[in-house]
Amino acid sequence: MGFVEKRHPRIGVYICHCGHNIGGVVDVKKIREYAENLPLVVIARDHKYICSDLGQSIIARDIKDYNLERVVVASCSPRLHEIVFREVLESSDMNPNLFEMVNIREQCSWVHSNDPEKATEKAKDLIRSAVSRASLLEPIEKIRKDVTKSVLVIGGGVAGIFSTLYLARAGIKTYLVEKEPSIGGNMAKLDKTYPALDCAMCVLSPKMVEVKKEKNIELMANAEIMEISGHVGNFKIKVKKNPRFVKEEECVSCGNCATTCPVKIPDEFNQNLSKRRAIYIPFPQAIPNSYLIDRKNCLYFKTGGCRLCEKKCENNAIDFDQNEEIIELDVGAIILATGVRIFDARRKKPYGYGKYRNVVTNLDFERILNADGPTRGKLKRPSDGKKPESIAFIQCVGSRDDHFNKYCSVICCMISIKHALLIKEKYPDVNVYIYYNDIRTPGKEYEEFYLRAKEKGVIFLRGLPSEILENSETENLRIVSEDINSGEIVKNELDLVVLATGLEPNDIVPIVNQLHLNYGPDGFMMEAHPKLRPVDTNIDGVFLAGNVQFPKSISDTVSQAGNAAVSAINIISQEEIPIEEITAFVDNRACNGCRLCLDVCPYDAIKFNYDRGIAEVIEIACKGCGACVATCPSGAIQQKHFLDSQILSQIEALLD
Repeated sequence: MGFVEKRHPRIGVYICHCGHNIGGVVDVKKIREYAENLPLVVIARDHKYICSDLGQSIIARDIKDYNLERVVVASCSPRLHEIVFREVLESSDMNPNLFEMVNIREQCSWVHSNDPEKATEKAKDLIRSAVSRASLLEPIEKIRKDVTKSVLVIGGGVAGIFSTLYLARAGIKTYLVEKEPSIGGNMAKLDKTYPALDCAMCVLSPKMVEVKKEKNIELMANAEIMEISGHVGNFKIKVKKNPRFVKEEECVSCGNCATTCPVKIPDEFNQNLSKRRAIYIPFPQAIPNSYLIDRKNCLYFKTGGCRLCEKKCENNAIDFDQNEEIIELDVGAIILATGVRIFDARRKKPYGYGKYRNVVTNLDFERILNADGPTRGKLKRPSDGKKPESIAFIQCVGSRDDHFNKYCSVICCMISIKHALLIKEKYPDVNVYIYYNDIRTPGKEYEEFYLRAKEKGVIFLRGLPSEILENSETENLRIVSEDINSGEIVKNELDLVVLATGLEPNDIVPIVNQLHLNYGPDGFMMEAHPKLRPVDTNIDGVFLAGNVQFPKSISDTVSQAGNAAVSAINIISQEEIPIEEITAFVDNRACNGCRLCLDVCPYDAIKFNYDRGIAEVIEIACKGCGACVATCPSGAIQQKHFLDSQILSQIEALLD
């Protein structure tokens, strides 16, 4: 077991009122008086906000005036402010690992708000145990490593594009990896954006072109991340670049190859509402702006015949012999911008998506309205190509639903209002209904956008229908629902129904597992702190941008992309960077070579030395989670800052 000798350091204790969060329940004055009389405590103070500039200054001054050797702060969650107080110690020439924090807000005042006396006594117990543990804390020296001066951005949607451009313009070599044949993401499928109703591609396309032209950007589209290892400042990446079977540098996007291709298959970009060829370009503004061959549907790859595209291509750009390429990268930081997927509306069976031809999703409808879409921008319903005279939008499909996702997908209300306005501006005679739970418009000019739709005659009905029925003869759709605001039952027969489908996290499990990132309960990536570190993750040097963290609008996505880029620049701009110092270590004399620690380490930070018959910790890879320490049957593995003697001292003090 790991033990340190009993010491007699000079300890300072600081108790925060946190406004009324703590002081409104716990008797802070009584706690301070109690702390003053604890062994080894030379100064105890209370302050309304100990995390404030004044509070931090008091601690820093006392470290000097009282020659403090340990500091204990009793306040809120360590997740919120521990790093702040550790920095106070560091700036006062004191090792930050000589700090102990006690959570008397969440663990005392909040959970025992109806019993102030017991909350106060519990706070005393926690502070007493923290002081006992603090007396055995040891200084730990930081490990510093060189920083690789480049960044990897994973995902080429709006967030990835803007993060990449911000980085490149700061002079940083940036690799942008996108799994699809073109960058652009979901925004590339949009017709207009709210609230200005400006052309989506008019905004996005120039930025895509900038990515192609920027000298500091290396774009790898149609590529996948295969392996990620390493640590902040020095990540090692393996990328598999899939073959396009068309030479990008030779292709001039003339389209002759596609006109001669005999294969027609559903076009994913147009939501399968039109057809494309087996050799195709995803959309006119695609970057890279070259064709590629769909290997699964190409006759040459299926039968060995055809090759008409090769004969038609005047530039000899077709190359059926292309193979996948493995590219190895070294980067100092990673930005995860993998976006979201659209909720599969077929899962909401009562609404008949996939069964009724005239039930479409909001993204389907986006393509119908688009000038490059399946109907060339003309409002037509899928069943017969006729203009619909009545259209209904149904909100919260897959969102705010206990059967699917409980969260709000943020953008759906505004998208339906946008679609309704576009219809009314082009086809004022069309009746438009929006069935909703709550209309949510929290953004600049969003409420005005909503009111504008009402002024144009869009009818808002509060209450979601339980099902959609189809008239088998006309393929019209029948909806019966209650308008909660009026209390009336509303019966409508409609030509077209648009489902406002929500957003779900993309499946990036392999990447997440290799980076050892944390998910939130909703499946989206967990940020280090929702307010103070909204783009950081639990792994240093890995940042979040856009919808990978949670659904958000285009403007919010661009803002977060800039934030993530700045955070990555903060890493890259350093010559050396400190690495996690609270790591595990092995007592070679006690290790019996059972290797259980290797099985439980989530970071692959332990290897087995067969020559010596013992486990060894790869300190640079260790994140200090403690799983190996808890598993080791012989107590041979200990963790710095959480030695057995420190923890036992804390437990014994609680039991006094």
